[in-house]
Parts: sequence; structure tokens; C-alpha cells
Amino acid sequence: MRAGGSYYCRPFLFPECFRVNKAFVKESDQDEDDESAPGVPSLPPGTRNYMTRNGFERLKAELDELVRDERPKLVETVRWAASNGDRSENGDYIYGKKRLREIDRRIRFLIKRLEGATVVTPSEQENTEQVFFGATVTVCDVDGDDEQTYQIVGVDEANASEGRISWIAPLSRALLKAREGDVVRFASPAGVREIEVVEIRYE
Repeated sequence: MRAGGSYYCRPFLFPECFRVNKAFVKESDQDEDDESAPGVPSLPPGTRNYMTRNGFERLKAELDELVRDERPKLVETVRWAASNGDRSENGDYIYGKKRLREIDRRIRFLIKRLEGATVVTPSEQENTEQVFFGATVTVCDVDGDDEQTYQIVGVDEANASEGRISWIAPLSRALLKAREGDVVRFASPAGVREIEVVEIRYE
């Protein structure tokens, strides 16, 4: 932090620093827990923040969009709204300030996560016969033909609806080091399940 404002300077992410004016970011915001985000589980203590290359690039693109596009436009909107007089009943100003705090919190979160990430490129995995981080695994219930495919990814890139599950999820932990044809057990919300590993691939 420097006098008169807060600066984020991460050369590996951006070639320049960008300034967050204290007129829009309260000091109290800096004390909030930027390590957490809604819907994102905390990393187990002492573990690395593993992330696939694609996941890293998605988060980096989000950060770039916030820094270079959304935030500057919103700052201009807030400045315009502030010039219109009474701020206590100025909806554009009140919403803009709230949204700026949300964006700045997200920016800090993304910077910390990206800086601390251990990036893994699944296609470079040498042992492709077992399930490790980044693997895309097709499984089926041992008592049925219902096949499902998942990719084991980082906590920040997990999205169950798109078939990406966190490496700390019970299913991922059960699949770790499994081979094709192996049957594993894990605790699901519906109870203990047994599934067979049908296919393992790294993409």
C-alpha cells in the first residue's frame, strides 16, 4: 500500500500497476477475508492450490476483464453520479460504490489465488494409467450402466454442472491413484456408493 491509495502490482499478471483510489475503497475493505469467495471451499491447511492450465487462464481472463474493463467503467459511473449532488438518495452512486467494493474484493481474491497457484497441465502427465490431478475420468455404478465423466480440478475452477470436480471432493479423493477397472467406494450425499473406473484420460 502507498500513501493516497492502494496499488496492485503483479508483473506476472499485468505489465503495469493499477491504482485503486481510496475515495472508492474503504480501509475496512482491506481487512476483509479476501482468501474466501462464495461457493469456494477453503484449501486444506498446508496444501498447495493446484489448478489446471485451463482453469488458471479462465481466472486470469476474469481478472483482466475486471481490471481493464469493468472497474474503470464503473469508476467513471460513480464519479458522474457523485457530481449530481445529494449522494444519500443517489441510487447510481450507492449501487456503484457497493459494486466497486465487490469488484475490488474479487480482484484481491483472484490475485492471491493466481499468485499462489501450482499450475498443472494434464496433457503433460506421464503416468496416464492412474488417476491424478487433472485427469478426466469416466465412471459407472457397479450395479448399473449409468456412466458419468468428471475432470479433477482445483477448488477455484470446480463446476459440477460442467463435470469439473474439486480435487478435495470425496469422489476425487476416492479416485486418486485408481486404474481402469478398479472399483472405489466413497461417501456421497445419498450414502456410500461403489463405482467402477471405466476410462482415464489426460487432455
